[in-house]
Amino acid sequence: MTLTRFTKPYESTEAADAAARHHRWLTVHAPSLRQPELIAQGPNSLAFQWIDGRHARPEDLVRLAALLGDAHGAAWSTDLYRAVLDEPYAFRDGTPFPDFLSVREAVLRRRLEQGHLPGRPALQMMLSRLERAAEGPAAFYKDSNPRNFLLTDDGTVFTVDTDDLGLAPFGYDLAKLIATLIMMYGPVNPSAIDEALAAYNRACASHDPLLGTTNRERLDDFLALHTVLTAPYLGRNGYRFGHLLLVTHPEGTP
Repeated sequence: MTLTRFTKPYESTEAADAAARHHRWLTVHAPSLRQPELIAQGPNSLAFQWIDGRHARPEDLVRLAALLGDAHGAAWSTDLYRAVLDEPYAFRDGTPFPDFLSVREAVLRRRLEQGHLPGRPALQMMLSRLERAAEGPAAFYKDSNPRNFLLTDDGTVFTVDTDDLGLAPFGYDLAKLIATLIMMYGPVNPSAIDEALAAYNRACASHDPLLGTTNRERLDDFLALHTVLTAPYLGRNGYRFGHLLLVTHPEGTP
């Protein structure tokens, strides 16, 4: 039997409604992120077009970086140019985008309680990085981990999972992709990261030159944050490699 749809259950009607709204928003404002068609919506489920494809691998990084850059630039130019990272933002229908700062500050404090940070000085370092990150123009974050990309046999890239959508600085979702590729497959060549960042910046700048300015130091801040934020998921969802992402700046600050 050939499958024609994938039905995803949700814990509540509100969660299903939010995922459907996110799907529609991305379709309009980030069209380069091709998504499976949303076929039907039930009270606690969404039915999507079935896509046969494989998940992202390290060799896909540069291509996916360019795709994300184009999507982030397009979303900024059509909607998110009005948003700021430290305040909630709303769709035109009133659906909220959570702000970037407060959500992650709470999670970082929880990571300290869970033992994923060695002490309060480490927490303060991460909070400082988070505060620095909440500057500049706003992009969106949809959790670009390898499982949320499907690449078909003909090379088409689909993005899946619209459960969560929020504000983030440019480059932050690219850093999530890099960090989770490392967790899933092991170390990524630093030159490949540089190439991916350059491709991302070029794609962003095609929408506005000011958008393509994420440098490696800023990307490293994002990578360090993701290392802590994703720490509890080691050993789950194919994340087999931990403690491999040691991020340093030229002056030696970890």
